[in-house]
Amino acid sequence: MPTHDLATLLETRRFRVVRTQADDSDGKIPAREVIRHPGAVAILPILNDGRVCLIRNRRLSCDEELIEIPAGTLEPNEDPRVTAERELGEETGFRAARFTKIHEFLLSPGILDERMHLFLAEDLTAGPTELQPDEQIQPLWVAWDDAMQMAFDGRIHDAKTLVGLLYYDRFHRTRSASTR
Repeated sequence: MPTHDLATLLETRRFRVVRTQADDSDGKIPAREVIRHPGAVAILPILNDGRVCLIRNRRLSCDEELIEIPAGTLEPNEDPRVTAERELGEETGFRAARFTKIHEFLLSPGILDERMHLFLAEDLTAGPTELQPDEQIQPLWVAWDDAMQMAFDGRIHDAKTLVGLLYYDRFHRTRSASTR
């Protein structure tokens, strides 16, 4: 079912809000508003001792300090791996010798077309962070079981972090452990 944007309602540095419409076999579906986003990355940094590097991030949109995995928005025409490398360094100071894309998912497809690319970062080397002036981020190194407990008891309620932790735990971490 092809769609086409009818009008741009708002344009910002990171996204656009458009009125869009789809054609179906019976004619046109009523127009609706959609947020167009260039996409983003989320990074699951695993230290050599098995801990995960989370971040505490002050989010103005929900007026909360959230526990998250590092993440960031793609620049125009930027490869998601390049974004992941940059955002990991900026937010945690770590550089990774190995990046593996393990999943991609949509965050809220009812109103938003943002595609999130999930990367595993391994063989980490510490360095300085390079936070943007508006970022209030603090690294948080957590044992894997503690991170999972935080996901289960509600201390983590950021969607990309829940997807990253739970997806990795179910489909990658448990398989790696069973082959040892």
